[in-house]
Parts: sequence; structure tokens; C-alpha cells
Amino acid sequence: MTETERMNAGLLYDCSKKEIMGTQTQYVQHMQEYNTLGLGHEKRMEELLKIMFAEVGEGTYIQPPFYANWGGHNVHLGKFVFANFGTTFVDDGNIYIGDYVMIAPNVTIATAGHPIYPPLREQMLQYNADVHIGKNVWIGAGSVICPGVTIGDNTVIGAGSIVVNDIPANVVAVGNPCKVMRKIDERDKEVYFKGKKIDFDPDGKYDEVRK
Repeated sequence: MTETERMNAGLLYDCSKKEIMGTQTQYVQHMQEYNTLGLGHEKRMEELLKIMFAEVGEGTYIQPPFYANWGGHNVHLGKFVFANFGTTFVDDGNIYIGDYVMIAPNVTIATAGHPIYPPLREQMLQYNADVHIGKNVWIGAGSVICPGVTIGDNTVIGAGSIVVNDIPANVVAVGNPCKVMRKIDERDKEVYFKGKKIDFDPDGKYDEVRK
């Protein structure tokens, strides 16, 4: 098997081989340009996202700068995804992100890992495990999503969390390692932050219920 075939099969492979590095280099060419842009350059940013990423849904926006090992080539973004400053995609493997996901500043989503046995790391060996993030997930600032993790729909990951295991849908989870604190329930229709009440129908569309 080639190193690329081993990589795609989820086996240990040498990430320093020319066949890997040469391909990887091709995919990061546009990231530097994207990271020089900002408000007022939305059209060009949208064009670059479609070039760089595996999939990009309608209304998706990444606030530069962002960083990605493969320039986003293995990142699949749903519609209306928002990723804030400093998002890092370690996208040696695939990262799947659902619709309406919100990613706060300085979040890392990693698919790549290295063996524990030291002599194997000396040989630059690596493995990849895909990450799956469901729809309408909010990932708090400074969180790290580790290889192979799945996060269910609607879940909130608290700021600074280290997510090493799967997190189910419809929960608030936080910590190192990240653990479920509670389910999202009817209370969350009434209060949005430290006892502050929601002053409109939370099941309606904001622009309509505020008229």
C-alpha cells in the first residue's frame, strides 16, 4: 500500500513522505489570501471557501484568520455555519460540520493523532480519525475537539472544554475531559443567561415576533 492508501484506510502512515507533503502543499495555497481579507471582501471570501473546502453550504462564513493542515480540503461544512477568529481544522482526516453550527474563537477541531509508543513517533507516524459535529451545535471559545469524536445535534460545548469522547444530542457539556452537565429542556425557552428572561416567543422567528 502507498502512504496515501494507508492514510485513507485509517492506518498508521508516515506523514512526512513526499507523496503526502506534495499533495498537502497544493491544498493550502489559498489560505494565506483568505486570511488577509475581512468585511467588505465577502464575495472573494465566498469564492475561496468553495475552492478550499470539501463542501460549503449556503450562508457559511469563517472569520479570518483560520488555519487548516490541508487548507480545508477535508472539511465538510453545512449551511449557515459560523466559525470565529482563530479556528483551527486539523483536517488530515474528514471533519463533518452540520447546519447552523456556531464555533467561537480559538477552537481546534483535530482528526490527526500519533501513537503513544515513542519509537513510532520518532518515525513521524500518524493516524487520522474523522470528527462529526451535528446540526445547531455551539462550541465555546478555546475548546478542543479530539480525533474520532461525534457531537450530537443541538448540543452546547462549554468554553475551554477538551472533548475526548462522544457527546450526545441536546445537552450542555463542559470540562476537561468534557462531560454532560445537563439536558437542554423547557427552562432554556425562558432564560438565556443568568436569570435573564427571553422577552419574545422563542419558538417563533425573531424578526416576526418582534414586530
